[in-house]
Amino acid sequence: MNSACISKGLSFSPPAHSRNDWIGPPDKHSNLRPVIFYVPPEESPLERRLREARQESQACDQRFWARHNRTFRQEKEEFIYSRLKAKGLEMRDETGQKATLNAEEMADFYKDFLSKNFRKHMQYNRDWYKRNFTITFLMGQVALARTLRWLRWKKKNVGN
Repeated sequence: MNSACISKGLSFSPPAHSRNDWIGPPDKHSNLRPVIFYVPPEESPLERRLREARQESQACDQRFWARHNRTFRQEKEEFIYSRLKAKGLEMRDETGQKATLNAEEMADFYKDFLSKNFRKHMQYNRDWYKRNFTITFLMGQVALARTLRWLRWKKKNVGN
């Protein structure tokens, strides 16, 4: 396995000869699919800026959703426990199955959780749009630079 993959805690690694980005299995904390970005041997400074912006965006998304999902699961368990306790029930029924609440009761939790985290989601969305606008702009610059490089190469080779 690639040492860069091990250091990032990824459970997969693309073959050494791969010339593409690789998308891995969903992360168990964030549910996001991590990407291992291909680094071309002659990556230009602009291409490097684009790749690094994409990597940083992926890292930001990973941190946000891992933290968000952890909070969600914890608060959901606390909510279920408090509702069951108020009903005089245990977390597990007599057969050992985990006790559950009905959809209406859970709807209360989901509504409260979303309301309580509204500002976090709005800030995340603003940051996401900023990052992705930057990435899109850099992608346009990279595409233009590659096109110009190809046209110069074609002009040079057609003239010979």
